[in-house]
Amino acid sequence: MPGDLSTGARQKKRRLDRSADLVVAAPPEVQEILEDVTTQVPDDYPEGHRAGYVAIIGKPNAGKSTLLNGILGQKLSIVTAKAQTTRHRIIGLHSEDSFQIIFLDTPGILREASTAEPLNMLDQRMMQNVRQATKDADAVLAIVDANDRPEAALPLLQPYLRKGSVPLAVVLNKVDLLTSLKLRQLVEYFEEQPGIDKVIPISALKGKNLKDVEEWALSHLPEGPALYPKDSVSEHPERFFVGEIVREKIFQLYREEIPYCTTVQVLDYKERAVGKNLVQVALFVEHESQKGIVVGRGGSALKAMATAARADIEAFVGRPIYLEIVVKVKEKWRKSEESLTSLGY
Repeated sequence: MPGDLSTGARQKKRRLDRSADLVVAAPPEVQEILEDVTTQVPDDYPEGHRAGYVAIIGKPNAGKSTLLNGILGQKLSIVTAKAQTTRHRIIGLHSEDSFQIIFLDTPGILREASTAEPLNMLDQRMMQNVRQATKDADAVLAIVDANDRPEAALPLLQPYLRKGSVPLAVVLNKVDLLTSLKLRQLVEYFEEQPGIDKVIPISALKGKNLKDVEEWALSHLPEGPALYPKDSVSEHPERFFVGEIVREKIFQLYREEIPYCTTVQVLDYKERAVGKNLVQVALFVEHESQKGIVVGRGGSALKAMATAARADIEAFVGRPIYLEIVVKVKEKWRKSEESLTSLGY
């Protein structure tokens, strides 16, 4: 019939439509890179090949990023003991000969503005990332910390789910901390809730039952071609992950409000044929007093953070780098739409 698309063509159109949204939302300096990556996909694929999007959602510190890193077998999303570390929608690609699962790791779900004080502009954009991920998804993994009031998690997750239109699995994380009786009771509780296709107990940190998560996700993906190159683990460029590594060190080394009022922007990333790669990063805070805390006496705090970040960046890119971090003040950047856009949110 004229105008009809084959399954493969529909899948490729769907990928291009979704990728166009991601490219538009990306900072200007990475848009061209994303455009190149998202169009380099072959049209042919083996019979029975599956590919699609799986959103990972949950409360802060439930273990979303640890789950993604565990399935991928490498560190892609930053992980810290503090809540709300993830701010962007992180795309992780898990590919084998017969499938490609595109995981969408999302920020931790915060309280709704209707039930508490209004969210600031940054928080609103992070929650929009969650909504967009579930909108794009072929299946959703709702990660629940089994050791932290798990029954209270579902009402917080439900507003972000497309009721009745996307398969949902509840992934009970940190089950190694529970007794057998408590685990059985939790599984039965969630199995009784409407709209839940599967309950999967895991320990993301210890790698327990991650294969069960992968198999469930794969079983709900449509047949079609790989949506991204099979040798890629993410569509984000290296400079994005460089910025994320610096943010991780901020969360690990600073206390109280400092990690939440800071953000980073990679100003320059130069690969050199000889010598060290050059990485220049701007670290933004909201007030002059916070700048002093970040820098520390005689620059000691900033130096310690930069040293830790440099080691991880070198491990990530596989070669020595020269890292330069400058601290700047951008007043109330979390509440400014213009500032957030310029910073890549």
